[in-house]
Amino acid sequence: MSELRHQQLGLSDETVLKMYETMLMARMIDERMWLLNRAGKIPFVISCQGQEAAQVGAAFALNKEKDYVLPYYRDMGVVLTFGMTPQELMLSGFAKAEDPNSGGRQMPGHFGQKKNRIVTGSSPVTTQLPHAVGFGLAAKMKKQDFVSFTTLGEGSSNQGDFHEGINFASVHDLPCIFMVENNKYAISVPLEKQLNCENVSDRAVGYGIPGVTVDGNDPLAVYEAISEARERAVKGDGPTLVETVSYRLTPHSSDDDDSVYRAKEEVAEAKKKDNIITFGNYLKETGLLTEEKEEEIRGKLRKIIDEATEYAENAPYAEPESALKHVYGEE
Repeated sequence: MSELRHQQLGLSDETVLKMYETMLMARMIDERMWLLNRAGKIPFVISCQGQEAAQVGAAFALNKEKDYVLPYYRDMGVVLTFGMTPQELMLSGFAKAEDPNSGGRQMPGHFGQKKNRIVTGSSPVTTQLPHAVGFGLAAKMKKQDFVSFTTLGEGSSNQGDFHEGINFASVHDLPCIFMVENNKYAISVPLEKQLNCENVSDRAVGYGIPGVTVDGNDPLAVYEAISEARERAVKGDGPTLVETVSYRLTPHSSDDDDSVYRAKEEVAEAKKKDNIITFGNYLKETGLLTEEKEEEIRGKLRKIIDEATEYAENAPYAEPESALKHVYGEE
């Protein structure tokens, strides 16, 4: 019997099932957060729906014991893979004191957790890219074999930080992986009004580095691309620009009305390629997933998310006086 696709990539049956479960976990947490937002219980949601395959496929290709990730605001799949828990994500959604990202100070999606090497992000888009380059420079100066991995939306690839960061990393052959999650819209601006080349990855040639575009709905394709980029990076061959192409299935955020800039038919068509469904179908075709097994996984995740929601909703807010912490230097 010939090897299955995931086996050709060196992935065990158990690992691809874990990838699927992590994608599903991200999706179900996200769906719960939308319900909580519409119920007036949490203030804001910025969604990962439609991009879970790219995030989880990439994160599984990294070394969770060594590498540093600098995620952008949609990257729930990345941070779950690197060890952030549903409870911690819910604490962030409810802006509670125990939120590991910022103690409830930042909007949701500003991920940061030192123990899991998730490097905190800032609100202006693309600022995480020069930060990632700094981590790559540290790896080279310290002669350590970790890589820095950062993500951004395709709209962010038009920012100055993108050019400056990648150019510096390229000139100095730094162990950085830049992953653009192209979801077709920079808030309301469609792709054709953002760039005048076919792919974001076409820009890599201007920096003298490899650029590759892969199907962002296929976690195995993303896993393969990031694995190759990581191998190059640790060998000292410098950075890679990876573009994953998918579709943002929700509005830009819970404050956005996407019906004013894209047709409902377009979104409905994209939902037919929903990565949760397509990867689930692959696992069913290979005999790794049955309807019963899928429902068992969903039941387990529902219980975890219910408990995480209840804990976070009842957790205390930060003390008002703590608002001044981490603002001014303290004796």
